[in-house]
Amino acid sequence: MNGMNNPSVRVARWSARRPWLAIAGWLLFVVMCLGAGIAVGGHAATSEDFRVGEAGRAEALAASGGLQQKPLERVLISAKDGRALDAGADAAVRDVRARMARLAEVESVGRPVRSADGHAVRVDVTMKGPELEGKKHIDPLLAQTAAVQRAHPELRVEESGSPSISKDVQGQRGEDLSRTELFALPVTLIVLLLVFRSVAMALVPLLLAISSIMAGVGLSMLASRVFPDAGVGTNVILLIGMAVGVDYTLFYLKRHREERARSGGRLTPAAAVEITAATSGRAVLVSGLAVAASSATLYLAGDVIFGSLATGAIVVTIAAVVSSVTVLPALLALLGGRTSRRAARRAHDATRPAGDDTRIPAALRPVARRPVLMLGVAVAAMLAMAGPLLGIRLTDVGRETYSRELPAMQAYDRVNAAFPELKSVNQVVVRATPDRQPQVAAALDALAATVKHDPLFDGRTRTRVSADHRITMLEVPVPAYPSETRAQQSLKHLRADLIPATVGRLAGAETAVTGDVARYADYPEHQKQRLPLILGALLLVTFLITARAFRSVVLGLVGIVLNLLSAAASLGVLTAVFQHTWAEGLLGFTSMGSIGSRVPLFLFVILFGLSMDYQVFTLSRVQEAVRGGVPARTAVLRGIGGSAGVVTSAAIVMVTVFASFVPLHLIEMKQIGFSLAVAVLLDAFVIRLVILPAVMLLFGDAAWWPSRRRASRSGDAAGPGEAVAGPEGRVAGTVG
Repeated sequence: MNGMNNPSVRVARWSARRPWLAIAGWLLFVVMCLGAGIAVGGHAATSEDFRVGEAGRAEALAASGGLQQKPLERVLISAKDGRALDAGADAAVRDVRARMARLAEVESVGRPVRSADGHAVRVDVTMKGPELEGKKHIDPLLAQTAAVQRAHPELRVEESGSPSISKDVQGQRGEDLSRTELFALPVTLIVLLLVFRSVAMALVPLLLAISSIMAGVGLSMLASRVFPDAGVGTNVILLIGMAVGVDYTLFYLKRHREERARSGGRLTPAAAVEITAATSGRAVLVSGLAVAASSATLYLAGDVIFGSLATGAIVVTIAAVVSSVTVLPALLALLGGRTSRRAARRAHDATRPAGDDTRIPAALRPVARRPVLMLGVAVAAMLAMAGPLLGIRLTDVGRETYSRELPAMQAYDRVNAAFPELKSVNQVVVRATPDRQPQVAAALDALAATVKHDPLFDGRTRTRVSADHRITMLEVPVPAYPSETRAQQSLKHLRADLIPATVGRLAGAETAVTGDVARYADYPEHQKQRLPLILGALLLVTFLITARAFRSVVLGLVGIVLNLLSAAASLGVLTAVFQHTWAEGLLGFTSMGSIGSRVPLFLFVILFGLSMDYQVFTLSRVQEAVRGGVPARTAVLRGIGGSAGVVTSAAIVMVTVFASFVPLHLIEMKQIGFSLAVAVLLDAFVIRLVILPAVMLLFGDAAWWPSRRRASRSGDAAGPGEAVAGPEGRVAGTVG
């Protein structure tokens, strides 16, 4: 079919002929997305949305009896010099209790509890409402704690709990993201200035990326009504939006400049835009589809956090694609004439065939001369980097990993030092008919008597019963953080030995364990169970899109293998860096001795999508040459060599964006940013410049099976990735 009849060309033609209308339409779209999102409001995930595994089942049981976790704050009073408290502390305790009891946000105020050494006393304050909403109403409590501190300057009066910690972490994350933008935007602009040598053309990718992010934020708020926001949506929108927004625009702009330079400036801006739309514009559509489809596999995790990540990645990718195929042609029509005439005046740009950069083929010469050797060396290096992946340890990211710069975390540490039994708790939840409550109570009493003398536990327990006597909960404290071995062993001992010997013997009763330790253990296990399904779907999506885009089963399989190799190598490097302590000072983190359980899956999915960007644009150039009758070997060197410069520039932009997340305080975001930066570097410089060309040189014409043979018989033109431009810049054709 004629390349000028495909949708991307029709949209580009319309935009180029009505540039101001197209620009106004895009701005209106962004404003409408933001406006609608703000008007409707985002829907934050609730406690119910986070429930997974046995811990989630136990939480649901507890909630059915009104025993669910509530927002709890602890006010700690201690002497500043570390000595035992005197009578002045009693006055401070009375002040705290009186002030808190008067607040509308407070449900109840507990009795004061003194530490074993008498150096501290705490007051537990239970807030009204669901657990996750406590941070919205925490300010009045913090204000009263500060007032007590001012009234008793000789003491240290501080507050900590899930609501105050969440508030501090959210504020710190906002500050971190602001610094990330301040770092990423200037560096990205510098890279684009070096690529285009034009301020106007360098600003276009940035402005479109930023506007795409704004549209993505609005769309994500609307989408949160179906896929609740777990609080990470904005992070991924910024992360992915800057990367794909700049990349798509960069590929489009570079191809537009090449077409104008190829014609010596004789093409009108509108004509150059149509040719670009038929080539890179179509590749943008395929790449955007790949990123969105890959991201959508995260929904299969059955987890609200991954659902939130998927939604953010999908909406911002769609926004970036829309901006690239609509408003970008309009901007090029307005700016293309001046900038391209300047490019045409550079003789080396005007006289050399498009994509024929003499520097890049020089970089490919070792691969061209010894493809087997270079392939072997590169694959061996990637496998060596992937080696540490064999020893990866995945855990949930516990609260104890948060930055100690936060006041709430400093208080958290002092509370746990004074009261070790508060570090974590196992909650045994039993559901039975009301008439069996005495039997349940007796069985739980037997369990409590057993744990009292077990060295894994603290020895103290508490039993709670629902108003209807259907739900009974036994709380078993453990003086260890959920990530510590003692806490994990206590959970295993409970589930495997103690419960089966007591409440597990009650016929007809349903028993499950939740609490800090269970949540920490069950979440990674839930992900491991879903991992085969998600990876299988991801591999299938990647294969189908690649095979369909290039009419090649071989390239579909090659794409899967290369993406797996790239992801494995980057995860291996991540494990070597973050699972150990040698890089703590260099990257500013405290090692957990493990990797966040969400990081590998997120990396696999996002990397598979982003790698399709490079794959589509690189192979499209090769395909153009092949469809134009160029021998396979020459087509590989010319196509990959000619696109390597822009792919490298795009990779530098992506690495800049991802690396800007490494200084963040949240260890999980730090790990995600680092692993994605490493993955993009490896993908752009090892996969695309060494392994891919070596593989394609060795395959030769077979790389395009079965499309190459069919094309030779039927005279098909270029595949869906690109069209073939003739000497006058006209599109020879493209296959839909």
